[in-house]
Amino acid sequence: MSLKVLFALVVLTLIGIGFYHSYKPLPQGISYNGNEHPLRDAVMLVDGTYHHSDGSETRDHEIFDEILRLINQARSFILVDMFLFNSSRPETVEHRHLAEQLTEALINRKAEQPELEIIVISDPLNTLYGGSVSPWFQALREAGIPVTETNLRPLRDSNPAWSAIWRLCCQWFGNNSGGGWLPNALGTEPVTIRSYLALPNFKANHRKILVTDEGKSLRALVTSANPHDGSSRHSNTALSFTGPAVTDILKTEQAVLALSGQANPTLDSLISAANTRQFAEQNNAGRIAVRTESAILDSALQMISRAQSGSQLDLAFFYLSHREIVAALLDAHERDVKVRVLLDANNEAFGHQKSGIPNRQVALELHNAGIPIRWCNTFGEQCHSKLLILRPLTGHIELLLGSANFTRRNLDDLNLETNVWVSVSSDSAVASKATRFFEVQWQSGPGSDPVMSLPYDHWADNSKLRYWRYRLMEATGLSTF
Repeated sequence: MSLKVLFALVVLTLIGIGFYHSYKPLPQGISYNGNEHPLRDAVMLVDGTYHHSDGSETRDHEIFDEILRLINQARSFILVDMFLFNSSRPETVEHRHLAEQLTEALINRKAEQPELEIIVISDPLNTLYGGSVSPWFQALREAGIPVTETNLRPLRDSNPAWSAIWRLCCQWFGNNSGGGWLPNALGTEPVTIRSYLALPNFKANHRKILVTDEGKSLRALVTSANPHDGSSRHSNTALSFTGPAVTDILKTEQAVLALSGQANPTLDSLISAANTRQFAEQNNAGRIAVRTESAILDSALQMISRAQSGSQLDLAFFYLSHREIVAALLDAHERDVKVRVLLDANNEAFGHQKSGIPNRQVALELHNAGIPIRWCNTFGEQCHSKLLILRPLTGHIELLLGSANFTRRNLDDLNLETNVWVSVSSDSAVASKATRFFEVQWQSGPGSDPVMSLPYDHWADNSKLRYWRYRLMEATGLSTF
């Protein structure tokens, strides 16, 4: 066989692998579009880091305080599914030791309640895809708490240009947590080259949820926050709730365990028992629906399309790049919807400088169309929320929040994501806190104390080269967003 024929066969094989794994059937239970349920006992939680004119910093961080409270009162069941669960952090600023606090809370509660069933699910990035040992996962396992590192291979490939090569040549070698020799970006232990070969697959279990028993019911918390020390200063949002929607959260987590080859009889029995339970209606408390993966995109587009002339659309996002979302926002603006977009400037991450892609490029597009843009005022931390608010002229306010950035990777069935859609009256505590979270940041510009946002010109980027670089990265998956 000539080299040309051999080369052609390899290329065709790679194209076939890339095509199949980009469009193959989704695992069962992925892209979950939950029914609307009554919203019960809902609590909105927000995190913020505020920078004052005298150079000082204050923090108002509620989410992990509530997570730890729920863990410390649990008696029968805890489920944690969190993306970043490690202690890596820049050394220049004091960070909260979230990975340690969460680990200790779970271990201590298990010691206090030996019959307590605890399920921990996370992403293999925390061990650099098997190339190192997580001290937190190891401590949990030694305490009798199982940890599932999600098997990402059944998911579709977000970066087929690399993943096709990796699936052909490299996935078969597995990994070795004791054979590393390269620096570890997330810890001190060296890792293997196989870890870095797996990294450019650029997909993740990006979910951030907690479920615990609380009294005679179950309570869920869906958030954008990670138990990651380096993320402990980020701004984030969360919603905690009880009621039938919690069962939908359990079903979506049952699907993650299934694709990782892990069955859990306790989880199965909780779902079965909840399916037969009757929940009393709570008048005017609102509605909630659990959405994962591309069902989040559908919800976002439906919310934006429902916005009519004179109504308000507010977005607060770490990453905004999905082309359908951008087009929908431009269409809404043309319908005289009042659109406001608050973005992270994508200037730095964990002590490293970034290029501003994709947010500054999308902001340029929206700004040129006349949509107001502001930047979160950050110093090392990130504006990490993923919050969409629809305020119609009349009727209930709608919220969409959770783990999903508005990017192709987060919304097109590539990552695992969990969000909740909520419809609540404008005078409810949930609506008031969500709108205040956005409004205070939007209004607190230079001259305020603290300064929470900056005008568009502060981080404006008119580079056509970087704009088309963003478009290429978004379309191909050759990116980390």
